[in-house]
Amino acid sequence: MGLNIFEKIIISHGIDLNQQELHLVPDQVLTQDATATPVFLQVEAMGLSEVKPFVVSYLDHNTLQIDNKNPDDHLYLQGIAKKLGVHLSRPGNGICHQLHLENFVKPGGILLGSDSHTPTAGGAGMLGIGAGGLDVAVAIAGEPYFVPKPEVVGVKLIGELPLWSTAKDIILSILKEVTVKGGVGKVFEYFGEGVKTLSVYERATICNMGAEMGATSSLFPSDEITYSYLKSLGRQQDWLELKPDLDAQYEKVIEINLSGIEPMVALPHSPDNVKKVSELAGTPLFQVAIGSCTNSSYKDMAVAAGILKGKKIAENVSLVISPGSRRILSKMSETGVLKDLVDAGARILEATCGPCNGIGQAPAAGTNSLRTYNRNYQGRSGTKDANVFLASPETAAVSAIFGYITDPREMGDYPEVDIPENLSDNGNLLVFAQKKKEDQEVIKGPNIKPMPVGEPHERDLTLQAALIAGDNVSTDDILPGGANMLALRSNIPASVPFVFSRMDKEFSKKIDQLPKTWVVVGGDNYGQGSSREHAVMVPMSIGMKAVLAKSFARIYRKNLINYGVIPLSFVNSTDYDKISLGDVLLIADIKEQIKRPNVMLFNQTKGISIETYCSLSEREEDILLAGGLLNYVKNKLEWKD
Repeated sequence: MGLNIFEKIIISHGIDLNQQELHLVPDQVLTQDATATPVFLQVEAMGLSEVKPFVVSYLDHNTLQIDNKNPDDHLYLQGIAKKLGVHLSRPGNGICHQLHLENFVKPGGILLGSDSHTPTAGGAGMLGIGAGGLDVAVAIAGEPYFVPKPEVVGVKLIGELPLWSTAKDIILSILKEVTVKGGVGKVFEYFGEGVKTLSVYERATICNMGAEMGATSSLFPSDEITYSYLKSLGRQQDWLELKPDLDAQYEKVIEINLSGIEPMVALPHSPDNVKKVSELAGTPLFQVAIGSCTNSSYKDMAVAAGILKGKKIAENVSLVISPGSRRILSKMSETGVLKDLVDAGARILEATCGPCNGIGQAPAAGTNSLRTYNRNYQGRSGTKDANVFLASPETAAVSAIFGYITDPREMGDYPEVDIPENLSDNGNLLVFAQKKKEDQEVIKGPNIKPMPVGEPHERDLTLQAALIAGDNVSTDDILPGGANMLALRSNIPASVPFVFSRMDKEFSKKIDQLPKTWVVVGGDNYGQGSSREHAVMVPMSIGMKAVLAKSFARIYRKNLINYGVIPLSFVNSTDYDKISLGDVLLIADIKEQIKRPNVMLFNQTKGISIETYCSLSEREEDILLAGGLLNYVKNKLEWKD
């Protein structure tokens, strides 16, 4: 029986494919500054003096420096990188996933990152997996990352994209069918003749937005296209051919004829709310934004410039451009791409995540913004009542000219774009670690506070239902992103007033009245979106001991366990309606119950029992009983010593 790419990578790392839980020791680890400060504070709390795998710390999200808070984080991360022997990408160098693709991704390797879009690396044949910060801290310590063995879904690509249809349209089409929860517990692996028609950057776009399906990861082969890409960066020595066997097996195969893909757009407020662009034509726009880790490659920039060359954007539109890296921005300057964009009226932003993470460029109230980004959750842009649409750079650039959503095929001839064969870079914003410096001063500014640590559970757990939530609740809903919260990622006490603020504006006023222990009740796919552990860490710090939901997003569920918060799922989804806000729930003898698949919960307020399940591995049981992963690993490391 032949092997698929995922299986080949797993086997090459000495991992037993017959296990239901895979123990992955990553070759590389990446962090980004919105999550990295807690990661390295936790590394310090474990008493580590050096990192085990190859680690890169990117300063790319946390760049709005209106006071000391964000600079405090950067100063700390610069110092801890030198102390531990971590490579550092300085602010302005670019977006972590774009930079990692350019500088470090190696076909056949395993990458773990404290960002949900780490699967972007799959565009070059590297297994990238996003994880919560505490999991990443533990991996930095040299411990494995534990993940349930995923199903591998094969996506067979045949044919070739028509002009004006793009990789973004491919993944939006898949999202429309699979939905934002359809990829949970799955790896999507792309194969077929159509793969050869896609560049590495196009493949990376597809892998990047696989995260919006809840997928564990996405993968493309490493072939001659991958070799040419690495050669353009002067990294051909990192190439490894990696293809599925002809008789490779998949849990399921989806076939997509690329010749039938049309320009698509995701409507507010979910990446799977997808329609053809032609159906939305005429929708007025206030803003158009091109960039993010999804669509900020040189080709994306050059195509947009080719469309806009010699033209002007509509007077009612603000067009903002975020190149993915300083390397790309420099090449844009050399080739005239930058001039064409500026002359057309575009505003050039710093090479960072920027507006995608709610950092600047919030749309006006009640207006429409068309973006090439990966998420359009309500309020993520910084404006709660703005409507954010997602589309390709082609659709975005054409729409910016007309001032309303426009089918790019109306432009006629597709612009001719020359992709430079040489994308070499002087690397002066990458600080490579020479060796650890134990005497390196690490400065912790006043905004950096200790991370909260979970506590072991008492025998019986009495919980009040503090919040009733619906389906597809994102980590942005639980704890917002954006400029205000980003500056508080390393200050948990100051983050508390923002908890659940998007779902219940009055929640912050209720915190002082909450009992010592409480529970959140949620619907399907609870905790989708970003990997940020703050969505667990902050409510845990004020008494959240369990979350009861119809189903969980993968990373969020793992983060719950990592902080000693019990993840419970309804056995019967209709039981969701049997709990009301303020109900008091009892879980008796919790330490024994979590060792069994099913956990009985008694609603004392209504006098009824509700059956739930936990389905923990033995290791996860031990983590919960220890009060979280930090306690578990610290005890383990102390025992080893």
